[in-house]
Amino acid sequence: MYAYDLLVVGSANADLVTLVERRPGPGETVLGSDLQVQPGGKGANQAAAAARLGARTALLARVGDDAHGRLLLDAQRAARVDTAGVRSGGAPTGVALITVDPSGDNSIVVSPGANARLSPADVRDAAELLATSRVVSAQLEIPLETVAEVVRGLAPGSRFVLNPSPPVKLDAEILAACDPLIVNEHEARVLLGGAAGADGGPDGGPDGGSDDGPDGGPDGDGAGAEPADWARALLALGPRSVVITLGAEGALVADGRTTVHVPSVPVRAVDTTGAGDAFTAALAWRLGAGEDLATAAGYAARVGAVTVTRPGAQVSYPTAEEVAALPAGAPSGPGEPSGPEVSR
Repeated sequence: MYAYDLLVVGSANADLVTLVERRPGPGETVLGSDLQVQPGGKGANQAAAAARLGARTALLARVGDDAHGRLLLDAQRAARVDTAGVRSGGAPTGVALITVDPSGDNSIVVSPGANARLSPADVRDAAELLATSRVVSAQLEIPLETVAEVVRGLAPGSRFVLNPSPPVKLDAEILAACDPLIVNEHEARVLLGGAAGADGGPDGGPDGGSDDGPDGGPDGDGAGAEPADWARALLALGPRSVVITLGAEGALVADGRTTVHVPSVPVRAVDTTGAGDAFTAALAWRLGAGEDLATAAGYAARVGAVTVTRPGAQVSYPTAEEVAALPAGAPSGPGEPSGPEVSR
């Protein structure tokens, strides 16, 4: 009997958010709105999103013994996340500096703080959490060696979900455990051998689009021009299954036997911050509930769609009832028509 539907091992940050008319270029200063301080971090976001949907969720993370750390713990408890695995102290709480433009696209700089101190020893100390969790999800705002320790500590029969953000090359041990590996176009490019994007958008392009090679796809070795090609190339690295998120084009899911395109849900985006985390959390939860990968991704797309119609990260996450009420029709609300931009 599992005590938790989902254990999230990852970062917890205070998000410092300002709205801008446009994101600054090199050497440029722009004025923003009044600063908002919100609970965030990819790990804490995923835990809050899953718990809001009704999943029995626990978080393994590290925060500072400071006001930002208390903000994050209060937010997790308000979302009904079990915080017994959250360690405190060792460094200030991590901070994310976020600018959001009128289209809802964001740019993010993360100062890891205490997240960088979440150690393999912390994972070993939390062995009971891993042993009693149906699905374990991780990201890369914590040390890679800590993620590797999570993989080694997985209980028999549990499932490991990884969003490699920010993207780095992964070793075979981690890749072999991923079921699925969830990437956007920029992350796929890095894993397939391309350099990290330098053009400023969350997916590597100037406005949040893909930072593609000359053939229109990630410019890793032999990746090809189409998402299905990228999926095959990613599967060849070793993960059991792959999900590639494609913004307004939806997502592609592949497991080596089948490849399925999952359409996006048309909405008018207000703020894409945290949408990728909501997508990942919802998909991980539904996989643990027994859904196949394509069905789980379709549900996750609906969760992400609701998320981008609201400002903020954790404060924008819907309940299961709100997801069920999402109409399948035309976009509504301010902003530009968009699918959920899965960058954070």
